[in-house]
Amino acid sequence: MTTLNQTASAPRRALIVIDVQNEYFSGQMRISYPDPKRSLQQIGRAMDAAHQAGIPVFVIQHSAPENAPIFARGSDNWALHEEVARRPSTVHIEKTKASSFTGTTLDAQLQALQIDTLSIVGYMTHNCNASTVFEAAHRGYQVEILSDASGSLPYSNAAGAASAEEIHRVFQVVFHSNFASSCSTDQWLAALAQQVPLSRSNVYASHQDALSKS
Repeated sequence: MTTLNQTASAPRRALIVIDVQNEYFSGQMRISYPDPKRSLQQIGRAMDAAHQAGIPVFVIQHSAPENAPIFARGSDNWALHEEVARRPSTVHIEKTKASSFTGTTLDAQLQALQIDTLSIVGYMTHNCNASTVFEAAHRGYQVEILSDASGSLPYSNAAGAASAEEIHRVFQVVFHSNFASSCSTDQWLAALAQQVPLSRSNVYASHQDALSKS
């Protein structure tokens, strides 16, 4: 498959850790795919590696009003998971919308650090991660999403139903077709060690590849 190397020089990365909060582990919005214990472990690996490499770590925390059924500010389920809270980070940002950019100082702080590549981990793949991926790409950043350091949960509504696995898998394919390099944590760690960008596909190549397999 044709791939794109987005950055000729070494990427100036920042790790964006999105909404790794108790709500997704012990609350009403429990992540089910991939196994949240495994994705949490991978998030920890990414944070540790970023810290060791001197890469800025931005921890994003979603907040809702105190009377909200989920992510109520100040509640136990709103709190960051201990695996993230106990690790060092560079910047902590609260948000109230899906995108980590909307209504926050994220973009300004990234620009101040001359960051050109965002490496995204956390939850949920299809909601806050996706919103952040799309907006980052539109703002001109190169984007990487660690597929095994993120996760989804199932949905059902008037439009139909989808399992957590279906949602997570389809979003990875879409990300990799145009917006972000979808990679494993191991692949990201290797690229980090080599100070090289990760590759992604494009919409044309992704479609042609699908046709060749049909």
